Order: sequence, then structure tokens, then C-alpha cells
Amino acid sequence: MKLSSPLLSCLLNFLLGAAWAFALAGATIVFYLYLEIGFIYAIFSALIATLPGLFLVLFIEYFFMKQETLSELKKQTELLEELTRKS
Repeated sequence: MKLSSPLLSCLLNFLLGAAWAFALAGATIVFYLYLEIGFIYAIFSALIATLPGLFLVLFIEYFFMKQETLSELKKQTELLEELTRKS
């Protein structure tokens, strides 16, 4: 995703990748820890363990969406101001 600031875009893309890695690592580690108890219990625990990472992914994606909406609104405002100046 591209944002207006390249530094912010790079940072948020890095954090998004880290959140996905956190979700995957959490699911994998918890799955193997609870596999000795039972397969179904391990799958359920792994799904629960992915929730913090997936929450971070949703939060960062929401921020991307809001930033994109804000930039689109700024472009539309500039176009509308230009149209009102011409008429």
C-alpha cells in the first residue's frame, strides 16, 4: 500500500508483516504445544492463539483504509474548489 509519506508507508508495511508473522508463529507454537493433549484441542488452541496477531493486522489495515480515504477526500476537495473557482 502506498501512502503520502514513504517512511510511514515503509513502517506500516513492516508492522503489517510483523503482525502476520506474530499470528503465524503464535498458531504454530501453540499447535505443537497442545498436540500432545489432542489434535482437535491443538487446532482450537491454535485458532485462539492467532487472534492477537489478526487483531493487529485488522488494526493496521483499518489505518491504511482511513489514510487512503483521507487522501481521496483531499483530492476531491481540491477538484471541487477548482470547479467553483472556474464557474
